Formats: sequence, C-alpha cells, structure tokens
Amino acid sequence: MTFLSKLLQAIAFVPGIITSIEGLLSHRSGTEKKDAVISFLESALQTGDTVMSRDIVDQTKFKEGLSKIVDGTVECLNASAWAKGQAGSGASLQAPQV
Repeated sequence: MTFLSKLLQAIAFVPGIITSIEGLLSHRSGTEKKDAVISFLESALQTGDTVMSRDIVDQTKFKEGLSKIVDGTVECLNASAWAKGQAGSGASLQAPQV
C-alpha cells in the first residue's frame, strides 16, 4: 500500500477519531484535544520509520496539513446534526489554530 493510500485511509477516520477524543478528553482544552487527534493520526500513519522518512520530506508542513484537516473536520461536525445532538450538554468541539 502506498503512502497516499495510507494517508487517505487515515483521513477517512478523522471524524471518528475527533468524536472519540472529544468524549475521552471533554474536560480538556480544544488545543489539547486537537494535539491528541494529530498525535493519533501521526501514529496511525507511522508503520515504520522508513515509511515516514522516505515519504514525508517536510515534517512541519505535513503536521500543518494534518492540523488543517482536523480544523476543517471539526468545523463540519460543529455545523452538522452531531453538534445539535451535543447542544443540550453544552459540548462543542474547538478548532484552535496551532
């Protein structure tokens, strides 16, 4: 499986990862939750140092890209029925800029 395939597969799980992290870390700040999501995604993409070192040539830009994916997903979730279902509890996700 190519790196692109792995990346797209990981992106498909972003909404589920975000909602799981929100449930687990609901008492934490948005920044802490976002860091946890990004850390989980980075770990999921690492199947070995060789994949990461060979395919990701700029780690900083890669992490910035993941951050934008998380921010966009949070924005979509907050604009959806998911947020309305959470509205009674006062919960909503935050997408702070890193």
